[in-house]
Amino acid sequence: HGRLRVSVGISSYCYTHRAQRLQLYIIMALTTVLSSGARTASAVAPAAKPAQRALYAAGTQRRMRTITAASAQHKSDPAAWRVPGASILSAAVIVLTVAPSSQAADLALGAQVFNGNCAACHQGGRNTVIAEKTLDKAALEQYLDGGFNIEAIIYQVENGKGAMPAWADRLSEEEIQSVAAYVYKQASEGLWKY
Repeated sequence: HGRLRVSVGISSYCYTHRAQRLQLYIIMALTTVLSSGARTASAVAPAAKPAQRALYAAGTQRRMRTITAASAQHKSDPAAWRVPGASILSAAVIVLTVAPSSQAADLALGAQVFNGNCAACHQGGRNTVIAEKTLDKAALEQYLDGGFNIEAIIYQVENGKGAMPAWADRLSEEEIQSVAAYVYKQASEGLWKY
């Protein structure tokens, strides 16, 4: 479990302008880290293996889309980014209390998304297209680029592989995170019913 430190140093002569920029920066940075679901420094630095670097790059692209959208929204409606009655530091504290998406992922939603979209090929953790590529932990460790972790499952769901289609254009980010957390929990705890 990593710690997130935020240093704030604002000169009083241009407090308002710099405070608004700092607030935007803090919110975008925290959104990036928290939406990645990572709890360690690996959310910031690329991993050593090529497959992990590819996963990192894909996650970075997804986070950059989030930052770009947030930046555009801030430019069009800066008032929406202000926290009424709160200072910059208390706003940062409010944002810091948000749980990482991997912990906050809705497993009930994940089960619903899985049953509505994935179960046609993966009912009970099986694979009706390629029988040996099940959703149990050992098979996922071998098959997923980047190993058995939620980020690798998210990447697989978003981009597809082999006979599996990409779902990034059909499912929301919340649905993808939730179904990835559901698959991870089912596989890591051996809950699939063959």
